[in-house]
Amino acid sequence: MQSSVKTWTLLALLSALLLFAGQALGGQSGLVIALAIAVAMNIGSYWFSDRIALRMARAEPADERAHGWYHRMVEQLAMQAGQPKPALYISPSPQPNAFATGRNPANAAVCVNQGLIDLLDADEMEGVLAHELSHVYNRDILVGTVAATLATAVVFLSRIGFLFGGGSRDSLPAQLALILLGPIAALLIQMAVTRSRETLADEAGARLSGKPMALASALRKLEAGSAQLARRGVGGTPAESSSAYSSLYISAPFGGAGQMSNLFRTHPRTDDRVANLQRLAREMGQIA
Repeated sequence: MQSSVKTWTLLALLSALLLFAGQALGGQSGLVIALAIAVAMNIGSYWFSDRIALRMARAEPADERAHGWYHRMVEQLAMQAGQPKPALYISPSPQPNAFATGRNPANAAVCVNQGLIDLLDADEMEGVLAHELSHVYNRDILVGTVAATLATAVVFLSRIGFLFGGGSRDSLPAQLALILLGPIAALLIQMAVTRSRETLADEAGARLSGKPMALASALRKLEAGSAQLARRGVGGTPAESSSAYSSLYISAPFGGAGQMSNLFRTHPRTDDRVANLQRLAREMGQIA
């Protein structure tokens, strides 16, 4: 509940930042333009982001004969949740990771990397899949898309202001603040939104599978495995290399290389996620 409230508060702040950007650059007309940009970008992302993500991940539909365990595991979890089963895909990436995409539970997809299949045991895989299904059923993909498009719109408007200026002389201080601080503020808020939704999906997925410690073990393996491959120079797909899509994954691609500050992390620290899952396991009476 606390993470959910935090998410919507952050989205409200991001929306307010966008409206401030429009007002600072063009007064009432700029405000209308900012709203139009946000609406247009969200509509485009709502309808097409899933196909783009799967294409960038080089994902192919999971054959039910070759990967029957995958289909059975997701069917069982979807049945427990009382929700539709999403389309299932497999990416050839050696990076141990997974993501979910789609505009709603009836039009969603879950994709697992070959590296994940090679690394995890059955309980850990179930924990990961329950996490991804929770993203779908909690509408996290839509929330993340809205956050990303709002942040992109703020950056776009700040660049327009830098190149062309606009507004009255009285609005000059606001314009300077927007140009200098707007993109940073938008990115910080967007990252905070994605981190809060990851925490929610960890908790919801652990309750769905009933195996919080299996998910905790999987997260440890994902971080270590991805970092090891990154050190060896083993790459992934364009989706994993793109900052626009890396937040989709359950774990930061390449072990979170380059995410030095917590404020700019796309995912919560693995230690924090594991500690949260351990707390949940104690509540469920699974550990002392």
